[in-house]
Amino acid sequence: MAVETSPPAGAADASPEPGRRRRPKIYYGYYLVGAAFFAQMISAGAQTYVAGVFLVPMTEDLDWTRSDFTLAQTVGRFFTAFLGIFLGTLVDRGYARRLMFAGATIIGAAVFTTSFVTDLWQYILLRGVILVMGAAMVGNLVVNVTLAKWWVEKRGRMVGFSSMGVSAAGVFLPLVLTPIVDEFGWRAGWRVLAIIAWALLYPAAAMMRGTPEEQGLNPDGKTDEEMASPAGDRVRADFANSLTRGEALRTPAFYLIVLAFGVSGVGLGTMLFTTIPFTTDAGFSRTFASLMLSLFVALPAALVKPAWGWGMDRVSPKVLAASSFVVASIGSVVVVFAAQAGAGVILALGFILVGTGLGGQIPIQEVIWGSYFGRRYLGAVRSVAMPFALFFGAGGPQAVQIYYDRVGNYYGAFLAVGALWLLAACFVLLVKKPNLPQRILDERAAAAAR
Repeated sequence: MAVETSPPAGAADASPEPGRRRRPKIYYGYYLVGAAFFAQMISAGAQTYVAGVFLVPMTEDLDWTRSDFTLAQTVGRFFTAFLGIFLGTLVDRGYARRLMFAGATIIGAAVFTTSFVTDLWQYILLRGVILVMGAAMVGNLVVNVTLAKWWVEKRGRMVGFSSMGVSAAGVFLPLVLTPIVDEFGWRAGWRVLAIIAWALLYPAAAMMRGTPEEQGLNPDGKTDEEMASPAGDRVRADFANSLTRGEALRTPAFYLIVLAFGVSGVGLGTMLFTTIPFTTDAGFSRTFASLMLSLFVALPAALVKPAWGWGMDRVSPKVLAASSFVVASIGSVVVVFAAQAGAGVILALGFILVGTGLGGQIPIQEVIWGSYFGRRYLGAVRSVAMPFALFFGAGGPQAVQIYYDRVGNYYGAFLAVGALWLLAACFVLLVKKPNLPQRILDERAAAAAR
């Protein structure tokens, strides 16, 4: 069991000194949004979006079953759950930049070395252990927890923009890698992906910073005068009234959020991993299948993320989360019946619905954690939540491939995914925001007494 940790010296207790911090011309938090965009693009792309590009060529060349290929994904989910226990606390202590540099090195090396595999155990070691280690160090836990510390009032919008990187991976990487794999082989495809990863991740890591206070700034780019006024109360309260990890674990909201997004993670992983083979198995070409993933799942997911983010700053996040689950569920049912009928247009419409629903799930989850538990100990809270959520979803892709190996299609599995999304919607609607300690009121009373 993870032990309770105290806030890092100088960071957790950092508070603005009146008259010292002015509004910068360009708030550095915007640069972090860009860095997080590219980091999540590679983290998500290398783990999930590109898998469909390599699944058929590698299984046919190496004489593996599809469940063999997916086993690395399952192992990776469990390993990521283990890593998550430590990563969030390290982010709270200001190690995000170092983690990202290490992760960039590891993820590129793992992807490049995958091009040399000949045996299944090598693939599982590289993709299920080493790759996910690097991906976790540059992934959404690290970058989105950091963003939550830099943004409060605009948190939904900024996380929405940064998480567009996840969808951008689905838009660009399959379109880039599919023709390379088809023309030059899957080994060349892994090497090209490694070069892309290094080229994007090292600059992103160089831009990362811990907290705005450490850089002489305030969240949302506010001046000290704004922070000291009633207008700054929300920003100050988000920090001062945060729940510690131990306090969060004693709330029902913590477990309902874990359940909701853990169950929904089964659908997320399944769709990103199997869209291409699902489409080709229905009789469509690999080019058409990669277009389905890139233009009709990933692109809609990217385009709607700012809208989901805008909504999160105005509407209850749990209502938006339930809406995203329901939309994705409807889409999963549509694609099954469209594929059975060979109706390409309806199939595309179904995948658009899936992408629209998926587009909200990552940013909404990040905003729920930040708005319900505060930013001060957010890394520690997320780190203990992450293993629970990943354990729920770890067996999903593997179960789907086992189903395929036995039945010969994905139809039943996709319908089951739709049902799980509806279950996730029910869980998230039951969440009630925890009663946060009103430490900010104590601070204002003490200041008034002085």
